[in-house]
Formats: sequence, structure tokens, C-alpha cells
Amino acid sequence: MLIKKPQDIPSSEITDEAVYQQRRKFMTSSIGLTAAATLMPLQNSVAAYGGKPLNFKKNSQFDTSEDKTSFGKITNYNNYYEFGTDKYSPAKNAQALTTDPWSVTIDGEVEKPGILHLEDILKQHTLEERIYRLRCVERWSMVIPWIGFPLADLIKKARPTSKAKYVKFETLNRPSEMNGLRRNVLDWPYVEGLRIDEAMNPLTILAVGLYGEVMPKQNGAPIRLVVPWKYGYKSIKSVVKISFTEKEPVSSWTKAAPNEYGFYSNVNPDVDHPRWSQRKERRIGDFLKRDTLLFNGYADQVASLYTGMDLKKHY
Repeated sequence: MLIKKPQDIPSSEITDEAVYQQRRKFMTSSIGLTAAATLMPLQNSVAAYGGKPLNFKKNSQFDTSEDKTSFGKITNYNNYYEFGTDKYSPAKNAQALTTDPWSVTIDGEVEKPGILHLEDILKQHTLEERIYRLRCVERWSMVIPWIGFPLADLIKKARPTSKAKYVKFETLNRPSEMNGLRRNVLDWPYVEGLRIDEAMNPLTILAVGLYGEVMPKQNGAPIRLVVPWKYGYKSIKSVVKISFTEKEPVSSWTKAAPNEYGFYSNVNPDVDHPRWSQRKERRIGDFLKRDTLLFNGYADQVASLYTGMDLKKHY
């Protein structure tokens, strides 16, 4: 399969930061305010889909004093190439995705492989709300109230063997419903991976909702990974397979552009993307930029995972 690197993707398909800012200026003009009215049906349809509430408890340990990004912004500005390479297509195109029934295959170096049905997963795990930052490699960020459970809980049930050094994740590959799969932007299906100690870290969760409701489809329904100290593309969406491996898995973006997207993908302001600096970021909804924090502000919880490593080499 032909793999297109990021530089091969037409600029018309990727929302440049400058274009995004021009849109903001337009939307605050009188013409833009009138045009915004045409977006309301999409906003309403998104809210309607995510209207099924979830039973969960709030985990105050993972709270923040920062303002949460609004539900509308979280669900209408998305990176999900399986439904389009611009930020606005997923909110529309992802509604074609069938998420019920859903199952996740567990295989590889584990004592208890098998197929887990989503309803059984939800019955076996207590859901909790955690407010995490999400930092995108394209220099924008959000603060999202995720609902999910620690990935470590599922890993413990699978009982990895001593050979399990990594955890590999795979996204659904269904071209009939995921129109982006019909284009060779990446080598589908989408694959990501973590070291097993990263996967077991208390911050790492499998999320099934946000803002108290079932996960909207464009945000990775019905179940996705959230690794808050890494760039957003590491938090793979619509997971259908979790494999335990002895060797480091090759992530989709690493395969497509290894000089731009390393396996670790930790948020690090001292490691620039080859085409832009990562020292600043813009919170969606804000005008001014802010400093990018090492490990996205979670250094106290995860820095010990990388003791002795060269974070510029292992980017």
C-alpha cells in the first residue's frame, strides 16, 4: 500500500494554524456571525448523539483549575483521518460509524487472550471522570473531562507473560463506514503502541465518554486510549485490538514519517517538529499562545519512566 507522508498530503486537506486564526477573525465579524447560524444543526446533532448519560464517579485526583474546553469545540474540531484529513469533516462523516455491537480482541503474550464485548468491559470496570489536557502535535490543545477506567485494570485481567514488553493497539478498519480509509493517507489500519510500564501508569485510561455522556463518534467512540502526557495522535481511537508484544510495535505515524513522529511521542517543548517549534501552543478558544509544558504538565507523574533516556533521541 502506498503511504503518503504528511508533506505529501495536499495543503487543502490540512487546516493550517494561520487559516484557523483567519477563520476565527471571520467568525467574529458580522458576516461570520450570520454564517455561524448554519453550523447550529451540526452542533445539535452532535449533542443529540452524545446525549446518553454514563454512570461514573468523579476522581478529584485528576482534576484541574484550568477551564474545560466546551463540548461544542471538543466535538467539532477533531483529528481523525479515518473520516477526513481536515479538522471539521470527522464531526459529520463519523456519524456513519456503527458502534454497537463492539468488541476488543486481546492477544499476544498473555495468559488470558480472548474477545471482550464492550458491554462486558463496562460491567467489569468502574467508570470515573478525569479532566486531562490533550496536546496536539500541530500546536493546539484542549482540556477534556474524559470518562473511562485505567488501562492497567484491563491489563491485569489479561495477565501478560514475562515476554510482554509492549502493548500494541489497532483501530477499526471498515472502509464502508470510514470514508477516509478509501484514501492511502496512511497504511491502514491505524496502529499505536506503548511500553508496558507506560500502559500501566495510573494516568493511562481507556475512555468511553466525555462531559458525562457516551463518547461521540468523531472523538473515538465507543472506546479509545487516552495518554495525557503524549501528543494526541498517540491516543488511538475506536480500538478493536490490544496485543501484547515482545518487540516494539511500529506506530502508523512513525512508519509514515519516522523523522517527524517517534515511538514515544512525549510532549516536549525542547524537541521541535522538523517543520515547526513545539515551544508554544494555543488552547482552542483562546487568542494568545501559552508555553508548552514538559510531558504536557504531567512530569511529576511520568518523568521517572524515562530516567536516563535521551529525550531528544527517544522522541
